[in-house]
Amino acid sequence: MSAIAAYRALLRIVGPAYILVAFLGRIPLAMSQLGVLVLVSSELDSYGTGGAAAGILAIANAVGSPIAGALADRIGQRPVVLVQSLVGAAGLAAVVLVTDPDASRALIFTAAGVTGFAMPQVGPLARVRWRPITRDAGDQRRLVDAAFSYEGAADEASFVLGPALIGVLAIIAAPAGALLAAAVILAVFGSWFAVHWTSELVAKRSTTDGSGAGSEPLWSVAFAVLVLAQLCIGTIFGSVQTGTAVLARAEGHAGSAGLIHAVLGIGSVTAGLAITALPERILYATRMLVAAVGLLLLSAPLLLVDSIPALVGVIALLGFAVAPYMISNFALAGILVPVHRVGTAMTLLAGATGIGYALGASIAGRLADDGGHTPAFAVTVGAAGVAVLLAGVANKALREARPYDPLAA
Repeated sequence: MSAIAAYRALLRIVGPAYILVAFLGRIPLAMSQLGVLVLVSSELDSYGTGGAAAGILAIANAVGSPIAGALADRIGQRPVVLVQSLVGAAGLAAVVLVTDPDASRALIFTAAGVTGFAMPQVGPLARVRWRPITRDAGDQRRLVDAAFSYEGAADEASFVLGPALIGVLAIIAAPAGALLAAAVILAVFGSWFAVHWTSELVAKRSTTDGSGAGSEPLWSVAFAVLVLAQLCIGTIFGSVQTGTAVLARAEGHAGSAGLIHAVLGIGSVTAGLAITALPERILYATRMLVAAVGLLLLSAPLLLVDSIPALVGVIALLGFAVAPYMISNFALAGILVPVHRVGTAMTLLAGATGIGYALGASIAGRLADDGGHTPAFAVTVGAAGVAVLLAGVANKALREARPYDPLAA
């Protein structure tokens, strides 16, 4: 089955409405961090307070997501994601309500933390649905490959579109209006994703095939490698964004930092959609290793850039290694963990990415205070080097992983 045929088959199975809903449902999470940063910073005239509030939201989401994923594995996605969507939307609105120059910092931070803890990770949970969705479709391996490729591209697209929407809406309706728009999108499309008929397939899988009663452990050495791998890619994201902001400000174009960083997503989306054309004989472990080497080779020129045009060129190329790396990690997680723990695994990987982002941004920011953008980008290259080391050391164990067979459960 060709890549185009696989995408058409997926669209035919779930319908275009599901694709749209699952994509829009993940946009608010991509809007939330920058939205809180912009709102709090502008209302309190303090980038430190705004950055702290955004960081608390991100870390709370990294902690809360695996808990929600485990609960979804146990009782089904529908009730969990529905509650998360409504509480998360209310939380975004609450951040707007409590943020004013006279507000208590503790109250703002609490609202941001509760909001981040509640926000659903729609992308990872959508990945969980594809195996039961395609179970009876024929050539499931190719269809799941295509689905995971699409999901990787959709995640990248959401993290390009989300911040861009915040920027546009902040101009049109002020930062408060931008965050309220994110709340409305989450309430509508997050809830729609929760109640979509595909959520019932996940619930039925855990209760009717006997897999929900298993006692197999989630953690293994191979899965720990994948968590660390996502920590690396998150560190790359955080350090690239920080280095980009530092260079853009030094060049007198601070406002362009978001647009420059968005170029990373363009190459990543393109590569993500194309990777499903690879032959099945090229295992996920091999793809992960090759993509990790690509991250290192394509990030190394960041140490030499000294202008915005050069930075745009390097970031555009770097994006082509990002999605293949992440897609391989998530696909391997779907193979390595017991089927009734897949939701937990996917959200753990997403949480590790968020923690890596905070770590990368923090370390790069500290180094940039003393040395400018080059030390910040050195964090990017260092994280890529760790990714290569991880993929190389664990390659044998990861290569031995085989797709889960639901009939054998």
